Amino acid sequence: MTHTGHDSTLPPAHKTFYDRIAAFLPADRIFLGPFHTLALGDDASFYRLVPKIVVKATDEAEVSHILRAASDAKVAVTFRTAGTSLSGQALSDSVLVYLAGNFRGLRIHPGASHVSIEPGVIGAEANFRLAPYGRKIGPDPASIGACMIGGIAANNSSGMCCGTAENSYKTVESMKLVFVDGDALDTADRVSRARFEKTHAGLLAELAAIRDEVAADAELSERIRRKFKIKNTTGYSLNAFVDFTYPFDILLHLVVGSEGTLAFISEVTYRTVVEHPHKASSLMLYPSIADACRAAALLKSLPVAAAELMDRASLRSVEDKPGMPSYLKGLDEDAAAVLVEVRAADKPGLLAQIEAALVRVSELSPVFPLLFMDKKEDYEKLWNIRRGLFTSVGGARKPGSAVIIEDVVFPIDKLAEGTVEVQRLMRHHGFAEGIIFGHALEGNIHFVFCPDFGDPVSVANYKNLIDDVTGMVVGRYDGSLKGEHGTGRNMAPFVEMEWGATAYAFMKRLKHAFDPDNLLNPGVILTDDPQVHMKNLKPLPPVNPLIDPCIECGYCESICPSRNVTTTPRQRITLQRHMALATARGDKAVFALFHEDYQYFGNQTCAADGLCATVCPVSVDTGVFTKDYRRREATERGRKIGRFVADHYGLVTALSAKGLWLSSVVHRLLGTSAMTAMTHGLRKLSRGLVPYWTPYTPKAAPKAVFRSAFQGKGRKVVYFPSCTTRAMGPSALDPDQRGLFEATMSILAKAGYDVIFPEGMRELCCGLTLESKGMHGEADRKSRELEAALRKASNDGAIPILCDASPCLYTMRTHMEPGLKLHEPVEFMTDYCLPYLDITPVVETVAVHVSCTSVKMGLSAKFTALAERCAREVVVPRGIHCCGFAGDRGFFYPELNASALADLRDRLPATTTSGYSNSRTCEIGLSFHGGVPYQSIVYLVDRASRAAE
Repeated sequence: MTHTGHDSTLPPAHKTFYDRIAAFLPADRIFLGPFHTLALGDDASFYRLVPKIVVKATDEAEVSHILRAASDAKVAVTFRTAGTSLSGQALSDSVLVYLAGNFRGLRIHPGASHVSIEPGVIGAEANFRLAPYGRKIGPDPASIGACMIGGIAANNSSGMCCGTAENSYKTVESMKLVFVDGDALDTADRVSRARFEKTHAGLLAELAAIRDEVAADAELSERIRRKFKIKNTTGYSLNAFVDFTYPFDILLHLVVGSEGTLAFISEVTYRTVVEHPHKASSLMLYPSIADACRAAALLKSLPVAAAELMDRASLRSVEDKPGMPSYLKGLDEDAAAVLVEVRAADKPGLLAQIEAALVRVSELSPVFPLLFMDKKEDYEKLWNIRRGLFTSVGGARKPGSAVIIEDVVFPIDKLAEGTVEVQRLMRHHGFAEGIIFGHALEGNIHFVFCPDFGDPVSVANYKNLIDDVTGMVVGRYDGSLKGEHGTGRNMAPFVEMEWGATAYAFMKRLKHAFDPDNLLNPGVILTDDPQVHMKNLKPLPPVNPLIDPCIECGYCESICPSRNVTTTPRQRITLQRHMALATARGDKAVFALFHEDYQYFGNQTCAADGLCATVCPVSVDTGVFTKDYRRREATERGRKIGRFVADHYGLVTALSAKGLWLSSVVHRLLGTSAMTAMTHGLRKLSRGLVPYWTPYTPKAAPKAVFRSAFQGKGRKVVYFPSCTTRAMGPSALDPDQRGLFEATMSILAKAGYDVIFPEGMRELCCGLTLESKGMHGEADRKSRELEAALRKASNDGAIPILCDASPCLYTMRTHMEPGLKLHEPVEFMTDYCLPYLDITPVVETVAVHVSCTSVKMGLSAKFTALAERCAREVVVPRGIHCCGFAGDRGFFYPELNASALADLRDRLPATTTSGYSNSRTCEIGLSFHGGVPYQSIVYLVDRASRAAE
């Protein structure tokens, strides 16, 4: 990303700041201009602010320099990790410091009693690393698979189980911090504290003074204690002044939940908590919300892990979804549910917990008899009801509308009354589709509704709803306006309403003590603007039904192969929406600017792998959209080329093989160093038209004869070798120099299969190559041709069909009519071949990469299990998702492949001898960036197997 010329348009203070940071940061980590700052500045909230400058920082020293420059220039700075927060606390119209992709250090202390984590680590990754010790971090936000530690600590995030006992405030041990003047502090280090006492005596003195004044105000002290007995993230953590006396302890706990307004967190050390291995759940259905809330109140006295409240509207929103219990449809209009989970260290302890819970609620009359389920596959079905609530509302909303999750807290004895009142207010203000669910043990409910911020009436309804809800929660119940989502901009105007003038004055004093010039995330938590929550509302114009459901939550970003090189699915959709707005306004200049930049940053470097859909709450597949975008953007010349390829597929495949043959001949003559220099030089001269060459570039595939083979054992298979198998052979560095066709035929022969090939093999294609380039018409034609040939060869689906490339097989399943038994190698070998093979595992450590299409087909576990049958030790590198090669895209945009696999080599054990996948082009990039040869898993199975006796 470049920013040539954009610095001249910056305001004077920001130009001064830019000049300072440009002296010590590389240009490719400073982003200017509307395209890049809009894309990088977006977050999961329903607000939109566009930074003037975005900076990607990599370590604490850089952040220190950045803050010194910002302090000198008097420009505001906001920090961002995953951007999954919901209240507008990770936005800026000044300087945004972007941390995602960096700050990924994690250190487990002896015995795993503590863990030190940098802010860019995803919460679920921390728990994965702690799992072997039977431990986890305390905070458990619902977004833990996407959100990062920086946001978890800065927002004091919590979730279904941690409550107020195991959140960041209660489990933080120490932090490494950087303050607005650039000075650093390690609260666990005596020397660092001593130095800080000298350099920041005024800050510590002010904290001590506030501590003493709060202690002297008995009424305020008691109010603070009372309000923090329930969940509360409204304003600052004033409980630090009543819970601690040592100024450094107060400072540490004030930073928790401060949303980046007091200091930058460069590392947090948590006391870990036990992860109980035994769990059981029960969906307790009651005739009314009052009964359900009463059940939760009764259970609160027990060590119940979770009790999730769901009103009837919530249950109705998912009752027609696949896998939902049929009895949901028959519930009365007033019914409600509490989904209860208990956990224990062993089975007897779990049974005791279940018995105690059932006894505790026995005085109530449920709709159905209560039953706990302790098998994972059973209780996961119950939790899928809870997980599907937000998805159902978000996915069903009308195009252009936002989906908002507000979160408030009532004293648990008032939960039923408060919940009914929120239901009434949503209906009264025009949001009858709204649903309510939440963490009943803590009195914390979420209400979800869908305003259209492009409609003035809907905007007014939203404002009136928020005004009425805040007045009700505070005035009638003295509850919390935010329980776990943070104050942000959303509730900043209401902090004084909730806390009163005295407490609010203390908040302003502590903010001034930390940040005298109000440079750290101004407008968040504290504001002088009573209408800030109604300003800068994010527009969500309709663009395309494929992406309109997107809520810009950011869950997709950590799995996207282009996240660290160009843009992510969320950013692509944000840019598309901005172009739609420009078109609607008739602003051709803005559209042209964004459209030009989007070609590389949004289109060409999208792998279109579709893994984003697997983690998206509303199942948006940006890969499918990108293919459709390429179709709409295709030129007449491109369409002519597509038609030629479709009409002469055998010729094109043969020419591809000839090109690979020539490449391998030149490689043998020149050697690797000279070949690399020559091809990279030619690539530069041709401006990227010459494919990127590596030593793992395949040779031409060995000649294959597609002649049916008969074993006479009554087992038949139709084998369709993919076009990559027909064109690409092994590389010069691969251990097995056979073509994939030969290896596949070897396994089929061992397993005793008669092999049938479809007619016209050389011209057949599944259409994937054409579809990925936007040639949908030609792709559909080739798919229909292949389907007809397969139906004929398989006796209209009576005989199973094997395709040796997972991406092709996925395309066939997606596009062909039902009735064909279509299998990729892992499936076919596991289900059809292993019963007829004797396996002797190879005594090696092998790596496995499950291709994107295999992941989407649900084959990850089966893939790993097959590898484990055939090798002594199998490694699945953590955090390696899509490889980014994306068909032939890795030849022309190698930076995408390099970025996606940047961590692969470090995550393979030194003992790894080889790797296995099931997509030939993926294997090229995996081999080059992993440093070990990757081939199809067919080769591993063939090595380890022989025909059964």
